[in-house]
Amino acid sequence: MDIIHLPGLISYEDGLRLQEDTVDDILIRTKGDTIYLLEHQPVYTIGRLRDRSSLRAPSFLPHPVHETIRGGLATYHGPCQSAGYPILNLATRGKDLHEHLRKIEEALIRACQSFGVNAGRRDGLTGVWVENRKLASIGVGVRKWISMHGFAINITNESLPPFFAITPCGLDGVSMTSLEAEAGRPITVMEASAAIGEELRELLSV
Repeated sequence: MDIIHLPGLISYEDGLRLQEDTVDDILIRTKGDTIYLLEHQPVYTIGRLRDRSSLRAPSFLPHPVHETIRGGLATYHGPCQSAGYPILNLATRGKDLHEHLRKIEEALIRACQSFGVNAGRRDGLTGVWVENRKLASIGVGVRKWISMHGFAINITNESLPPFFAITPCGLDGVSMTSLEAEAGRPITVMEASAAIGEELRELLSV
């Protein structure tokens, strides 16, 4: 399994193109399972749903909106987050998308705990939480049983203001938080991504 940390800020379109190309490569067996870890240029994303109310007033949003094939309502991707895209052959993992999602959650929870943050799950809600504060959003999809999309976890406090313009994941009253806010000390995206990558490698390797 290759874990690739991409430098700089990656547009959402370029990130999606990279995922699609990697899916094609895995299908023709010219590439193996790959996880990309990166920071995006600022963008809001939403699944292909009729309900777009979680975007509130799209024409007044401070950043562009991209419709995507992942599940879920509106969320934000941008600098000072760690976004991760595990592109994996789920046909060799029992074709269980639910288990795949739970393993991503678990990897993020363990990485947070390595920084002293008591992260966990909330019943009936996808993502990673600290009590009632949401730390990471997760949305996955598949093409021919190759996984796409993944997660975005807020690392520094600079990642938080764009969430004020939407209803994150369609959940009214949700407060977003960051890893450094919960740890009570500065944490860089590089530090966090390194820890996340190792947890993903352990949990997602066949």
